[in-house]
Amino acid sequence: MKLNRRAIIGGITAGTLAFGLAACGGGDDEGGSGDLVSGDIIGSGASFPDAFYAAAIEAYAEVNPELNVTYSAEGSSAGKEAFGQNLNDFAGTDSLVKDDDGPEAGSFQYIPTVAAPITVSYNLPGIDGVQIPQETLAGIFQGDVTTWNDQALVDANPDLTLPATAITIAHRSDGSGTTKNFSTFLDEATDTWTLGASDEIEWPEGSIGGEKNTGVATVITQTEGAIGYVDLADANETGLQTALIENAEGAFIAPSLEASTAALEGAEVADDLSYNPLNAAGAESYPIVAPTYILIRTEYEDENVAAGVKEFVNYLLTDGQELANGVDFAPLPEALRTQALDALNATIA
Repeated sequence: MKLNRRAIIGGITAGTLAFGLAACGGGDDEGGSGDLVSGDIIGSGASFPDAFYAAAIEAYAEVNPELNVTYSAEGSSAGKEAFGQNLNDFAGTDSLVKDDDGPEAGSFQYIPTVAAPITVSYNLPGIDGVQIPQETLAGIFQGDVTTWNDQALVDANPDLTLPATAITIAHRSDGSGTTKNFSTFLDEATDTWTLGASDEIEWPEGSIGGEKNTGVATVITQTEGAIGYVDLADANETGLQTALIENAEGAFIAPSLEASTAALEGAEVADDLSYNPLNAAGAESYPIVAPTYILIRTEYEDENVAAGVKEFVNYLLTDGQELANGVDFAPLPEALRTQALDALNATIA
């Protein structure tokens, strides 16, 4: 069932509610213990997983209306900075924490939640299914490929008549884990990318920035010839055209949850539970799949806040996973989900 990301999640049966209560607070093998928590917990950070967190928060309110959970999608960089300043109780991030991000080493634990493709979305009316090789994609986003009928694009799309329309790059204007993952893909997968990999990139002159994934989607919608990187949920909600991107096996793959799951299956998980599914092996793998994480504290001053964070994150990793497909996210593979639950229980006892 496709869910409206802004609508209240409906149709939760009494059986589902009962399971959710057990998973969150019933002392079962998923890590819950004690009574359900009341109070307020505040999260902020990545906009990439906002559709999933919004759906999960709405559904969780049916399970435990006594715990008020809020999440503000301000971007990964802002979320990490707020976390380091103790301005939120958990942070969403699509990129790993660097020394200058705010949180100190040892003060947090990564908890992976879901994953999704980063689409390469564009605006060329009437021309669907554009295929883009990896090296050509790098050339587009660093300003070397400037028109849609560039020979590299023409050669990759023999069945399409591409126009001479100028290419306008649409990108994130805020510090973003989506930018970090997209630029990391270009940096690792190609030989020609020169702009580095970071939450913020110095894009070519003439490009247009938009705040959050929704802002980039708006720029693309309003600018014929534009191309940008947008999460699948926002691309679908906005009705954007999405390109097929060359993967590690040389196949052109459309962004989809199935192609994302294929990429997740080949990803190696580090001891801190970070992992990299970018340009994963496999003929069916979409090459630009981004993980997303919640940062939880290794120590909370308020025991009730700690209990609330644990209860909600436990929900994300149990019943909440069932919501992922409906808002264009791939749930975690079972083995990684189990590792995430173990880390949650070890971090917040």
